[in-house]
Amino acid sequence: MTISAETIRTVVGIIGNGTALVLFFSPLPTFRRIWKSRSVEQFPAAPYLATLMNCLLWVLYGLPLVHPHSMLVITINGCGLVIELSYVVIYLCFSNRRQRLQVLGVLFLEIAFVAVIAILVLTLFHTHGQRSLVVGVLCVIFGTVMYAAPLSVMKEVIKTKSVEFMPFSLSLASFINGACWTAYALIRFDLFITIPNGLGVAFAVAQLLLHIIYHKSTVRQIEERKKLENGIAKPNGNHEADLELGTKTNGVKNGSS
Repeated sequence: MTISAETIRTVVGIIGNGTALVLFFSPLPTFRRIWKSRSVEQFPAAPYLATLMNCLLWVLYGLPLVHPHSMLVITINGCGLVIELSYVVIYLCFSNRRQRLQVLGVLFLEIAFVAVIAILVLTLFHTHGQRSLVVGVLCVIFGTVMYAAPLSVMKEVIKTKSVEFMPFSLSLASFINGACWTAYALIRFDLFITIPNGLGVAFAVAQLLLHIIYHKSTVRQIEERKKLENGIAKPNGNHEADLELGTKTNGVKNGSS
């Protein structure tokens, strides 16, 4: 019994949808932390805004009027749209005024841009091939932006030698999701899906390498910060000097009593 390429593609697509859901839900620990601390701390909004924009465009691409027979594409990106919008709303609730205005501005521009594109594509182009080409090119561009959004975080990781604000779950989910959708696109070749997801695999591998390189230094920095917060170490961070000073002080007190 032979299995057709289309059946394999459908199975891979379903697996891709599953990994995409994992990718969409992977920031939950980050937003649980934001909710508890009532602050967005140093977490950037860029990855969530970029993913939201990407989902908007892929929903448009998957519409029957644009690219028929794309139910797997439209369903997962519709789910992603709701999830990412929820993250953005939480981010807005716990960000400062300047951050809130920036995020609201970008969100408004994204929605307006996709609305204009949808109107122009559906009115100016009259075949599925033309509509798929225009929206597909935009999906490639913004899909690449979505996967490249963590580059600013990666720069900060290298600078601080800490991966604390680049969650491992998000990096791993990005890799698995990109690999599945790349395979899906290659079975029945779809250039518009292949390019952004292939680049996504490359960016995700780079993030995972940074986790390997800076894992130990991250743990060390978190432990040192906890000591400072608990008052064990002084603000200068020189814990050994503080202990030595404390020993000498106790010796002076004992000698004078």
